[in-house]
Amino acid sequence: MSDVEDFSEIAEAAFDLARAGEGERLIRYVEAGLPVDLVNGSGDSLLMLAAYHGHAEAARLLIKAGADVDKRNDRDQSPLAGAVFKDFGDVITVLLEAGADPDAGTPSARQIAAMFDRDAFK
Repeated sequence: MSDVEDFSEIAEAAFDLARAGEGERLIRYVEAGLPVDLVNGSGDSLLMLAAYHGHAEAARLLIKAGADVDKRNDRDQSPLAGAVFKDFGDVITVLLEAGADPDAGTPSARQIAAMFDRDAFK
């Protein structure tokens, strides 16, 4: 197996951990050298995946490790916009407390809140 194949397997495992909210295990990968802002083929960062799947503690740990709270994916969506779309209030709070921009991306988290009549920014 080549180094590229090894890294690909490690990266996929990390993306799965982010989706599952396995923050402590995920952070061990980051501490071992995995880039905290690693993205998948759609440009989704580890933080985006954790946020979109409703994992506030995993998001908090990634942010503490230096994840970019406003890193947008290939469709110009931010982690905050994903959390607002899914209506994950605890994730929204974590991201806002970390300085996430509610106006970043297209559509922005603020625009999504307005579209779905969510009170994230009222």
